[in-house]
Amino acid sequence: MPTDRPRTAHRSAQLAYDYSLFTPGDATSPKICRDFVRTVLRTLDRDPLVMPATLCTSELITNVHLHTKGSAMVRVFLTLTRLRVTVFDESQDPPVVAHPAAGVAACWGRGLALVAELADAWGVADDRAGRYAKGVWFELGEAGSGEASRPHRVG
Repeated sequence: MPTDRPRTAHRSAQLAYDYSLFTPGDATSPKICRDFVRTVLRTLDRDPLVMPATLCTSELITNVHLHTKGSAMVRVFLTLTRLRVTVFDESQDPPVVAHPAAGVAACWGRGLALVAELADAWGVADDRAGRYAKGVWFELGEAGSGEASRPHRVG
């Protein structure tokens, strides 16, 4: 029997949410990971974070696809004021921020520089997750403004 109650937007009842997605080392992973992050944020009414979070996630998971041979895990940790997305992979090689020369039309090499520009902070996780050797993460504040965009390492 249908109810006559008006539909209301979902309001977060918890103080923190923690979601994970495991992906194969496949060309479909960047899109699936973007969709995953977008769905989590929209479901929890965090629309201002969608664009910068999906772009940063896409850059990190694309790096995994291009530079490693294994699977990946994406972890989304969301509190009332912060979003932290970590992309874990099986490679022990640290990420490298490339700074192509001005005027050079490179097809790749700008992903981490873009993450550094959009995110409030980013770095390499000090902890491991199961079989994954490293995790590269970024954080966004409530507005997703990227106000403190200097890359720095925080565990």
